[in-house]
Amino acid sequence: MLAIATVLAALLVSLLITRIATIALSVTGLSRESARFQARSAFTGVGFTTSEAESVVNHPVRRRIVLLLMLLGNAGLVTILASLLISFARAEEASQAWQRVGVLLGGLLALFFLATNARVDRAVSRVITRLLHRYTDLDVRDYAALLQLAGGYGVTELEVQPDHWTTGHSLQELQIRTEGIAVLGIQRFDGSFIAVPKGGTVVAAGDTLTLYGHTKEVAQFARRKKGLEGDAAHRAAVARHETRDDEQIGEERQGP
Repeated sequence: MLAIATVLAALLVSLLITRIATIALSVTGLSRESARFQARSAFTGVGFTTSEAESVVNHPVRRRIVLLLMLLGNAGLVTILASLLISFARAEEASQAWQRVGVLLGGLLALFFLATNARVDRAVSRVITRLLHRYTDLDVRDYAALLQLAGGYGVTELEVQPDHWTTGHSLQELQIRTEGIAVLGIQRFDGSFIAVPKGGTVVAAGDTLTLYGHTKEVAQFARRKKGLEGDAAHRAAVARHETRDDEQIGEERQGP
């Protein structure tokens, strides 16, 4: 039974590793689905060749994450196979073998539930995200550049944390557009999606906002916390946006 327990523990650790890698890749610019696919691909050694894979290889932070996944994936696979062989080789009777099969299947079903349960996913993801931002050098400045546009502007994603400045407020109250940032869509924590949300839409913890704006401003916006400091940061961002607009108008009037 010790070998079966080793297998289940190795699988649990594997799930946790790919979950951490998925969130880490999301922080560096990939959408959640793309990050999950690339993390599992690298961990299992499947190695699909896609344009997303090229973006991983060409990005230094993503490349380090994937290299570590490949190393851990190879080690984990060897451990699992060796433990299974030892477990069933030591089964002296057929009844013992079937008993171990039952334990293994039960453990696999429990792991499958943990891997696919939405509540577990949200809870684990929030904890991992906080730990990554606190204890690693994965910076929001590398965050979610899903679509790069000209002039330093782009479309990005932001997963809203409970202590973020936007949590619990409507878009009308927040006046994010005055900062030069537009909310293009909101992926609710329950899986529903709001396209082009209106002013009365309230932002909740666990939502994922699809934002368009200047990448530096969005990076600062992503780090903004609740309270007076967050309100002051909003006013400063509005002032910067107005200054940027004035400069652009001046350049247009001057002409080429």
